[in-house]
Amino acid sequence: QLQLVETGGGLVAPGGSLRLSCVASGLPLSGYTIGWFRQAPGKEREWVSSISNDARSLVHAEPVQGRVTNSRDNAKNTAYLQMDSLRPEDSAIYYCAAGIKWSVRTSDYDYWGQGTQVTVSA
Repeated sequence: QLQLVETGGGLVAPGGSLRLSCVASGLPLSGYTIGWFRQAPGKEREWVSSISNDARSLVHAEPVQGRVTNSRDNAKNTAYLQMDSLRPEDSAIYYCAAGIKWSVRTSDYDYWGQGTQVTVSA
């Protein structure tokens, strides 16, 4: 069983940056696509970014395009989401997830972390 734990969330002013980490245990992360998702109060969970198991494929959702960097270090069993130029509308709980498929769909990810809160406010 793969367990995922996100860290790095917090309160940041508009225009600021945060780096989220997703640490895996139980199984090697190298076999999985990693997706990042977010969910704001009263809204559905939405996909943010995905990175393939070998980091050769990357894709980002349009609202965050140019402002996020998705990376991974399989030797450390850890994935990262660097977020820059943050906006109030980026406020949400951010989740990392792992799946066998290359996908942007929530339903294709089998393992989920507990989430980390990101709040962008002055």
